[in-house]
Amino acid sequence: MNIIMLGAPGAGKGTFSAFLEEKYNIPHIATGYIFRENIKNNTDLGQKAKSYMDQGLLVPDELVVSLVADRLAADDCKKGFILDGFPRTLVQAEALKETLEKAGAVIDYAINIEAPDQFIVDRMAGRRVCKGCGASYHLVNVPPKKEGICDVCGGELIQREDDAPETVAKRLEVYHSETQPLIDYYEKEKVLKSVDGTIGRDNVFKVLSEMVGDA
Repeated sequence: MNIIMLGAPGAGKGTFSAFLEEKYNIPHIATGYIFRENIKNNTDLGQKAKSYMDQGLLVPDELVVSLVADRLAADDCKKGFILDGFPRTLVQAEALKETLEKAGAVIDYAINIEAPDQFIVDRMAGRRVCKGCGASYHLVNVPPKKEGICDVCGGELIQREDDAPETVAKRLEVYHSETQPLIDYYEKEKVLKSVDGTIGRDNVFKVLSEMVGDA
């Protein structure tokens, strides 16, 4: 089962992808995490990606497509995958389709997490990530056991530059202009499913389970 998670930055794609990963035992592939690992390790790709991410801009297609294609060829993706953060443009969507067709595979579901812009700005203002391991928290929805400290590794929790309100507003502008057309694309492909991301985590989990079923 191959799934794409769609929705604006901060709509909850990562949280709901992790839920699907656990339920269906297929890998959650978050391109944002891959880029942050490259940034942490100071690779050439990481430095190039950082210059875009810090401004709330999309990382160019050529820096993303080959990396994702290599990841999907890994053994743990044989039973399926959940893509979170890719594709972000129609060019990437077409490149993904071509990559999957070569492997005899297709996208089964493109799940769109819907949420108003102001809801997203407010949510991301409370998001924190671990400086050490990258684990994600929210001051209200998923708080750490100890304020400012990661439950996983004990590292310091920080607000990422691209979670600041002014940067979020810019990211939403980019999303609406460049990424939202993917909703129309996957609707034409007849694989689009939409869920209201503001109804609460447990309710969204329930809706997703009903959408995907036992596939």
